[in-house]
Amino acid sequence: MRILKLTDAVAAKFLARRSSHDAASERVAARILADVRKNGDAALFRWALRLDGLRLTQKSLWIGRAEIRAARRDVSRDLLRAIEHAARNIRRVAEGQRPRSWTITVEPGVRVGQRVTPLGTIGCYIPGGRFSLFSTLLMTAIPAQVAGVKRIVVACPKPSPALLAAADILGVTEIARMGGAQAIGALAYGTRSIPAVDKICGPGNRYVTAAKRIVSNDCAIDMPAGPTEVLILATGGSPRYIAADILAQAEHDPEAVALLLTPSARLAKAVAEEVEKQLRDLPKTNPAWKSLRQASAILVAPSLDAAIRFANRVAPEHLSIPEVNKTLVEKLSEAGSVFLGPWSAQPAGDYASGTNHVLPTSGWARARGGLSVADFVKCSSTQEISRAGLKSLAPVVTAMARAEGLEAHARAVEVRR
Repeated sequence: MRILKLTDAVAAKFLARRSSHDAASERVAARILADVRKNGDAALFRWALRLDGLRLTQKSLWIGRAEIRAARRDVSRDLLRAIEHAARNIRRVAEGQRPRSWTITVEPGVRVGQRVTPLGTIGCYIPGGRFSLFSTLLMTAIPAQVAGVKRIVVACPKPSPALLAAADILGVTEIARMGGAQAIGALAYGTRSIPAVDKICGPGNRYVTAAKRIVSNDCAIDMPAGPTEVLILATGGSPRYIAADILAQAEHDPEAVALLLTPSARLAKAVAEEVEKQLRDLPKTNPAWKSLRQASAILVAPSLDAAIRFANRVAPEHLSIPEVNKTLVEKLSEAGSVFLGPWSAQPAGDYASGTNHVLPTSGWARARGGLSVADFVKCSSTQEISRAGLKSLAPVVTAMARAEGLEAHARAVEVRR
């Protein structure tokens, strides 16, 4: 694994690479989306054959309930128990996230409030490259269920028995064999076979992420979520643990980004040696072999403060801090999910701690955190004003309206006197 000095030039190159990838991916995704929007199922099926090797028809697109139930019987009891355990934790966290409705009296005769209502139909995108990530179904469908969403449509090009078993455990029944930018287009625009959804959620490769950004003009999305990123900021700690966390994220995708950021040249060298040692134990087909040489690195910062500044500029999806330091944690404000201490292994968050693994990438952690129940509800404001309340507010409203040149606004209040 490369060891580089963190200089202004190195930092700029890393951030520029992220931007250039986004632009190239959007050009490809835009072409696919335009085709799906114009030609519907025909385009969806054509791209599925070309990109995923799937020969789809309107009948074979959807997975039947019998196949879902049969898949559950093919999954080991141990894995079923693991899925159920993870689902309980995810649901428990989601229930704590639920926004609430409320009303207050802001002054006599003026009651305002917040009304929380679930979205109608959502689309869950489940990556299906080397493996279909059944854990992502838990992470997307459970918060939606807790929010009260009535219809959940799942897209996965090659769903595994484990994914279908997870769907059966959750009671999710609408699963379409489709993936890539073409699936995002079908969910956003609708086709003869696929319903248009209110919102699309879930991670994906850079083309899926680009497609989500493009369709957000027509359909709500959760966030850009992929390819995966991890930044480990450490001044010390176990090189074995740090290397293992680097490899855990690097194996997600050939374009995954795994960074160790440290002011310690000694730690940098020890982790690099440990990464190479552990990497040799992984199959050559594991994406980590490629991602560690393409977009990943160990960066030696001139100081801890410089490391903190760079980490906040990156705003990584995953931020790991092996040595818990309250002052350090407070200075690191930009991250999708934070892993504190040597025992907070990132895969625990990916699967079972209860936090969500659908997280913002490409710097979006500066603006938001991971997927939550709040992504599946609308928080609408309400106001109920009595005659006396309006009389009290009228001088305020009319003065402000006329100051802004909105005469009809002022008269809409005055007519009620």
